[in-house]
Amino acid sequence: MVKTLSFPKEKIKILLLEGIHASAIAEFTKAGYNNIDLHKGAMSEEELLECIENYHIVGLRSKTNLTETVLEKANKLLSIGAFCIGTNQIDLDTARDKGIAVFNSPYSNTRSVAELIIANSIMLLRRIPERSKNAHQGNWLKDAARSYELRGKTIGIIGYGHIGTQVSIMAEAMGLNVLYYDIEPKMPLGNAKQVHTLNELLESVDIVTLHVPATPLTKMMIGKGQFDLMKEGVIFQNLSRGSVVDLEELEKHIRSGKVGGAAIDVFPVEPKHKDEKFVSPLQGLDNVILTPHIGGSTQEAQETIGGEVAAKLISFLDNGSTISSQNLPELNLPVQAGYKRILHIHRNVPGILSQINNILSGYNINIEAQYLKTNEKVGYVVLDVQGDVEEEALIALKQIKDTIKVRVLF
Repeated sequence: MVKTLSFPKEKIKILLLEGIHASAIAEFTKAGYNNIDLHKGAMSEEELLECIENYHIVGLRSKTNLTETVLEKANKLLSIGAFCIGTNQIDLDTARDKGIAVFNSPYSNTRSVAELIIANSIMLLRRIPERSKNAHQGNWLKDAARSYELRGKTIGIIGYGHIGTQVSIMAEAMGLNVLYYDIEPKMPLGNAKQVHTLNELLESVDIVTLHVPATPLTKMMIGKGQFDLMKEGVIFQNLSRGSVVDLEELEKHIRSGKVGGAAIDVFPVEPKHKDEKFVSPLQGLDNVILTPHIGGSTQEAQETIGGEVAAKLISFLDNGSTISSQNLPELNLPVQAGYKRILHIHRNVPGILSQINNILSGYNINIEAQYLKTNEKVGYVVLDVQGDVEEEALIALKQIKDTIKVRVLF
């Protein structure tokens, strides 16, 4: 007996958390996915455990954590969309082992972050936070003491990736000299120059800005030794990850005057919701800008992210494509036309492909096209076949040892 084996679009349940932009909803509805639950805030692990098994797609930003415990209960989940740059809030290994594709938007808010770096640099060099606070209190600090122009200063960019390079371009346009440090050789843009060591950069620049991922290599990479190397009165900024800077040491160096001003947007511990109190050793210090992880939070960036991540999720649902997936092998698939498409995710061990082909041959299913990509842990096979896929054939594919997930698209 032949049955419809793929889910109708109206039965695909989507959960969107943390006020994801309406552009994502527009993309889903345009593609025929209307079964969407919206949640303005983040969800705790307890809340997720109560509902996660009902959803096929989950979209989140940075405050919701999809832990191993949550994902182990997510038996219907097909894909996760991180509507932000990072995916640290998702257990990528568990998602991979369950055949759940994870997508994000690593580049959409690069301009927003870069603009804030330049704006912060001007504000801190002019000591605007201190003067603004005093003006609100009725004090009139009208002088040029410790107030400097941006032009002619040297900015040091740690991490010359997509955001770092955007900062580099904008900084040079504003009259700054640009030095950068990266663990890999990177082609400079404009007149920027790469230095060979982090210490060389720290000793040479007037402004330090961090644009690195959260890894064991970057954890607490800026501490007492690094602050001691910096110029007197240096401007320091971190809009990357909260784990990369020792804030207690930063506080000491601000109080001593070694650091002339700081802008921090990310913190080791951040409130999960607006009602949770934010605490930092940097609170109350002069010439310090503290922002609540909003480096990429502009309307333009959120609109772009919403559409981009939703489009990736839809492409995976409709077509099986995994381009830019953060945990599954990447396959850029042609649009399905006139065939049934079988998606088979499995552990990367020898012999899986031959078993799949033997099973399909045994059910007289003709393979028109076959696509395969593997990484060190899993393999992803996509097959376009003629004719109907009987339920017995699908069961046989699922029973292949080391199979993780099988899905049929119609």
